[in-house]
Amino acid sequence: MFNKVITLIDEANNQDPNTEQHNGESFPKEYLYSQRMSEMLSRFNPGADELMQIAVRGQHIQRWKSPRSDFAMNKQGYHQWRSALYIFHASSVVALMQQAGYSDAEQNRVYDAVAKKNIKRNPDSQLVEDVASLVFIEHYMLGFANSKPDYDEQKWIGIIRRTWQKMSDDAHEFVLAGNITLPAPLVGLIHKALE
Repeated sequence: MFNKVITLIDEANNQDPNTEQHNGESFPKEYLYSQRMSEMLSRFNPGADELMQIAVRGQHIQRWKSPRSDFAMNKQGYHQWRSALYIFHASSVVALMQQAGYSDAEQNRVYDAVAKKNIKRNPDSQLVEDVASLVFIEHYMLGFANSKPDYDEQKWIGIIRRTWQKMSDDAHEFVLAGNITLPAPLVGLIHKALE
């Protein structure tokens, strides 16, 4: 069942029309993201059970099907988009779990984790959030910074602090112990934000 659902998630994400370069190769964007999520989980929490491996792998499943442009381009629209994404991703993963033969209880656990239900109180939701934050810092923060040349230092310190606040103490320790690669041009700013 596990191998089947992972294969289904990968097949879904391989349909992403958006691509990203990595080590000189072009990959469907969400497929590459899902691989990075699984790789980070194996570093951060190698003992995570298969349901959490599924949740992490499917956390962004087919994200391109729910574009940001479908919602108002303001703060309220952004939050509506994020909330809709959580439900979309969670429902999509659970549908594939159902195909693979997982029980309702197993599907519900993954749904809650991917939908970020009761974050800070549900360790599964927190684990997905931690892995997503670690992947963002290691792989996407620099690209995001480069796409926002108009953001000043204070704005960046706020973004870094918000990312940090989403993470658990375990994730903080993981970063501070040097277990992820920080984006070199932003290291000074990250240190400043965390002082």
